[in-house]
Amino acid sequence: MQKYLVEHCAPTLAGLKTASLFNLSFSTREELDQKVLMANQMLNDKGLYCEVLRLRQTSALIYVYRHQQLEMDLSRLESQQVLSEVGYCSVAIRPCLELLKERLCYQETFPHEIGLFLGYPVEDVVGFIRHQGKNSKHTGYWKVYGDVVESIKLFTKFKKCKHIYKQRFGNGVSIQQLIVADSYN
Repeated sequence: MQKYLVEHCAPTLAGLKTASLFNLSFSTREELDQKVLMANQMLNDKGLYCEVLRLRQTSALIYVYRHQQLEMDLSRLESQQVLSEVGYCSVAIRPCLELLKERLCYQETFPHEIGLFLGYPVEDVVGFIRHQGKNSKHTGYWKVYGDVVESIKLFTKFKKCKHIYKQRFGNGVSIQQLIVADSYN
């Protein structure tokens, strides 16, 4: 699990990004539950959380997020408008995550609002919805419909962060040492 966290969540662990997603294979539900529990034991003291968003027979979609940052992201007026338009009745984290999980289970494609839960710029989420994923100005960690220059700077930071975290983890630095704690901790 630690390798997956470093590989797929480095910008989130570093505090550069609100959240990250990755697929995790498992043999039994008990094994999955144990891995998520272990991740939360490493993350929670630093203000990060890990949970299953969608469960399949032998794989799970894992969501790692910074609670404080997600709360701020979802409370922005622009985010509230997008969420309201697609059926969210609240901007509180728990009800939003529960509805997102429900939508992930029952829709064939990812609900487009998921970008808000990952810390993508609202204008890019809105652009993706409006243009049905087509005609983006640039593609990196997400499709860019807004400020290309700023997005490319972020993508470069994310790539560098991922490289550094993988290198440091490979050299024996622990996950706890790599995580940048939220400011309230």
